[in-house]
Amino acid sequence: MKMMRTVLIAFMIMISYHSLDAQKKKTNYIKKIPAPLTIDADWEKAPWNKIEAISLEHYMGERPEHFPKVQVKAAYDDQCIYLIWKVNDQYVRAVAEKHQDPVYKDSCVEFFFSTHNTEDRSYFNLEMNCGGTMLFNHHGTPGDQVTKLPDHDMEQVKIAHTMPKMVPTEITDTVTWYLEYAIPFAMLNKYQEFETPTSGTVWQGNFYKIADDTSHPHWLTWSQVVFPKPRFHMPEFFGKLVFE
Repeated sequence: MKMMRTVLIAFMIMISYHSLDAQKKKTNYIKKIPAPLTIDADWEKAPWNKIEAISLEHYMGERPEHFPKVQVKAAYDDQCIYLIWKVNDQYVRAVAEKHQDPVYKDSCVEFFFSTHNTEDRSYFNLEMNCGGTMLFNHHGTPGDQVTKLPDHDMEQVKIAHTMPKMVPTEITDTVTWYLEYAIPFAMLNKYQEFETPTSGTVWQGNFYKIADDTSHPHWLTWSQVVFPKPRFHMPEFFGKLVFE
């Protein structure tokens, strides 16, 4: 009976996945910028003020009581890919003390991505709480070991954030926080070989917002994930990231 139920769930997911694929997965266009950005979490500065934001409108599990407004923008140059987040939030906390701690339990935004436009399902997951503490791993093709990026590589990611590093007492008032970072292509290439993006390059990826251990947990996504419970590690539901 248990096996039949498992098969039925898998079949339903497969149907939902093909239905989603038929409707076209989401696409985000990543703008080329002429010079490196100063990483200071300023949402209004150039060139961010000329780049359209995308919003996280989907959720996993039951619709959360607290549904923060989450926006993200992406850009690139010849050295890095840049992301900046704006989160209109509430019930905010951050207690992870060091990189590779479980930041997903905090008020956290996540960028999962593959530098390949292929079906091999290898990908990175960069999870960062509102205080700038990150968890950064590389997942090989299914069955391969997960590689946790060491400190000397994570330190190459330039980060700026508007919240304190630690928020041990949950902030129950509404608060808007910003997070900006630059990820060097050269560092990523140590784990997944790829050509530096140029106009027309396509990656795969998804953007998430999570807050597992806050008083109002939620699991939000940009590209819809069709699964009966929250689960982010599903590259089959990644959208397209097209470099312009």
